[in-house]
This record gives sequence, C-alpha cells and structure tokens, in this order.
Amino acid sequence: MNRLQILADAQRNNLISLVCAKDADEAEKIASLSPDIIAVEPPELIGSGRAVSKVAPNVVSDSVRAVKKVDRNIVVLCGAGISNPDDVSTAIKLGSEGVLVASAIVLSSEQEKIIEKMTTAARVF
Repeated sequence: MNRLQILADAQRNNLISLVCAKDADEAEKIASLSPDIIAVEPPELIGSGRAVSKVAPNVVSDSVRAVKKVDRNIVVLCGAGISNPDDVSTAIKLGSEGVLVASAIVLSSEQEKIIEKMTTAARVF
C-alpha cells in the first residue's frame, strides 16, 4: 500500500494523519498528498539528543515554508532530537506549530516534569 492509499484510508475512516519528512523537499512532496500533519524529522537526529531545531534550523524553517506553500492548513511539527524546553521554543520560533518528542520523555526519570516544562515552552508563543 502506498502513502496516497494510506492517507485516503485514514481520511475515509476519520483518522488524523501524520507523516514524517526528512527535509523540505520531502515535506513539500508529502504536502501534495494532503495529510493533516507533517513532522520534520531528519532520521539521523531521531533519538540523538541533538535537536534539528538547533543542529539544522534551516531544515525546520524551509520545511514549514515548503508545506505552507502547498497547503496552509497542514500542521507542521518539528521532531528529531527534541530533548528540552529550549529545543521546543527554538522549534516554535522557526515556524513549527509544535513538536514530536519521545526519547526525552520515555527515558526521563521525571516524565511529568519534562512534559510540563516542554508544554510551557511551547505556550510562550
């Protein structure tokens, strides 16, 4: 089953679709398929603790521009290496509408505290 079929099935079943893209070129191509959400996540940074928002900020801002050029209604998130509240606020400043985060929370001994801090960082904007 290809991406277009999967997205069509999701829409038919009233499911929200989220598709990850490694960079702006891929994000723009995915946007043409009309998912609800696109998350920008260079694979080499996933789980690395090195946030794409800091290591490659242009990947985030370029991806946001590329997606919005195709469809302003697609939500763009930033993922890959988001580890702390500063990574979250940087991603938002770059145009991301939110973040995907996994390892920083799952591996934390203080999960509620890190979630609260990251949520607060996202709300500042």
